[in-house]
Amino acid sequence: MTRFRCQVLPVIALISWGIAAHALAWGAAGHRLIGRVAMESLPPELPPFLRDPASARAVGELAREPDRWKGAGRVHDSDRDPAHFLDLGDDGAILGGPALAALPDTREGYDTALRAVGADSWKAGWLPYSIIDGYQQLAKDFAYLRADRAGARLSKDPAHRAWLAADARQRQGLILRDIGVLGHWVGDGSQPLHVTIHFNGWGAYPNPDGFTQAKVHGPFEGAFVHDFVSIDAVRARLKPPFDCHCSLARRTAAYLAVTGRTVVPFYRLEKAGGFAPADPRGVAFAAERLAAGASELRDLVALAWKVSATGEVGYPAVKITDIEAGQDPYDALYGVD
Repeated sequence: MTRFRCQVLPVIALISWGIAAHALAWGAAGHRLIGRVAMESLPPELPPFLRDPASARAVGELAREPDRWKGAGRVHDSDRDPAHFLDLGDDGAILGGPALAALPDTREGYDTALRAVGADSWKAGWLPYSIIDGYQQLAKDFAYLRADRAGARLSKDPAHRAWLAADARQRQGLILRDIGVLGHWVGDGSQPLHVTIHFNGWGAYPNPDGFTQAKVHGPFEGAFVHDFVSIDAVRARLKPPFDCHCSLARRTAAYLAVTGRTVVPFYRLEKAGGFAPADPRGVAFAAERLAAGASELRDLVALAWKVSATGEVGYPAVKITDIEAGQDPYDALYGVD
């Protein structure tokens, strides 16, 4: 299926809009809300710069970036558009291939499994891998920040201390950017129509409940959220912090499975008129989904900071624990080639 980002249209078009739509979930307002609310709710043990209101606003804007990349060129777009979605079937499998609960460890393995059933990852989307990749990047960012800060404090060489302090300042900007990108993928994963084969109307599948075939994707995630969902409504629905004490792959699959279970409720609500302008049922549904994304992003940022304490950085690799014990990381970070 070819998918592209829809224009934001009035909500009344939920019934009549017939232009093919997909794809880069939530609109600007939704992604901005997820990024900002997640950052506002970070736990106190994270670095203070992350909990600054300016950082929350920055991540809200940066969470929109993967949508703003659209249109850079055919090679760029064809390789990045599938990062935003997952065509999860009603049976819990992706296009008749691997089950969400048992995905291969890598995108290569995932694509191989899909090709074995006549599909591929470009058709099916690879949103789980986008989330995992973004999280792993952030954990590495945090490890470098820890190394820079410890080295700038403990190195006996003034020139090393100065370089490491400057690198730490630069790293902070990269961290905000990478949280924003991770936040985009996590946000996509909270939008029901991004984790289903029924991504824009029920489609050519058994439909005993008579769910709509209208192109409902864009108007819901765009204009409806923009016009009727407030930041306070999202804040009010944040979930308590949660650590599954499981692998990131298992956590991500469970997160997307929860979203998948909201697909039928979405279509039932649409059938009942719940997405008419300002209908409180639709507002509550959208706010809950946005809060789910903000809650997961908050928890992943906190988890990435926690695991970074036992990471390694540079070449040759140096352990964060050794740097914090006094080993100068300058050569490994600056590079000795």
